Amino acid sequence: MTGMDRIVYRPGPGELAHTFGARLPVAHVRCGDVLEVFTQDCFGGLVRGPADLPSRVCRMPYLNPVSGPFFVEDAEPGDTLAVHIAAITPATDWGVSTTFPHFGALTSTSRTATLQPPLPERVWVYGIDQQARTVRFQATSSDHTVNLPLEPMIGTIGVAPTGFEARSTLVPDSHGGNLDTPQLRAGVTLFLGVNVHGAMLALGDGHARQGEGEACGAAVEIATVTTLLVEVVKGVTTPWPRLETDTSLMSVGCARPLEDAYRIAHHDLVGWTSTLTGLDTLDAYQLVSQAGRAPVGNVCDPNYTILAAIDKALLPTPAHAYQDAHRRLRRLAAETR
Repeated sequence: MTGMDRIVYRPGPGELAHTFGARLPVAHVRCGDVLEVFTQDCFGGLVRGPADLPSRVCRMPYLNPVSGPFFVEDAEPGDTLAVHIAAITPATDWGVSTTFPHFGALTSTSRTATLQPPLPERVWVYGIDQQARTVRFQATSSDHTVNLPLEPMIGTIGVAPTGFEARSTLVPDSHGGNLDTPQLRAGVTLFLGVNVHGAMLALGDGHARQGEGEACGAAVEIATVTTLLVEVVKGVTTPWPRLETDTSLMSVGCARPLEDAYRIAHHDLVGWTSTLTGLDTLDAYQLVSQAGRAPVGNVCDPNYTILAAIDKALLPTPAHAYQDAHRRLRRLAAETR
């Protein structure tokens, strides 16, 4: 990697995107560049208090905007894009969450229709204390409050899909998208298969924190300033999004029903660990079966998301994943702070 430019991008009016694919790039980045991106929250900043019900202030289908896409030089179909998240900083001292008509895991939706009326729409406002690293829950019908850990994450990140498709930013799939997993936090490296010339990376939908599953359909939604570094791994394909931390390997599955997402994630992790370590496939299957974890991303989006994860320490002297891109990008991120 030779590039070390710092690219700061804040989208102007009309520049936010609502699809992956079918968009012109907003900037070019090279391997090793530091990309600092302002991302808007899933409501486009329009929900700011209890009176701002999303159904009144937001215009459908313009939800979940992303910043980008960014054209990554040297990225071609058949490569893998490694994206290291160096930092996620809330851009405000508040965040919001909501219940929303016909959306969420415990209400009627367009795909799980019932005769019951939708749940009432309501907005919760959370105070964010970056120094104390907390977000404050305040009940709307009582005086109960409690501080929760501030754990910023990016809900939506991906590349242009294959086959000339343009996919809504609400949808998670093999190109990434609205993955909504708390594992997409600072320090992780995300691996995405490249489908088009330049990859066309985009991101948004920051969360101050989120419970596994995102049950009500909304996290503590925030705007962010997110810092990334990218690297292109040439000639290596990646069928589904993968994550690497200092201690774990994780594969992402997206589908409905949730059991299909589970199968996708675990099939990918078994194959990935077998390839990396030389373990027989059934031995890898057995080890993942006894030692793996399955953190749930979302059970509310058009596709559900679940991960399959295993600790690196349990694997036999694995080869470095993606030519050790995670360690290289992590070190570079530390040098550029």
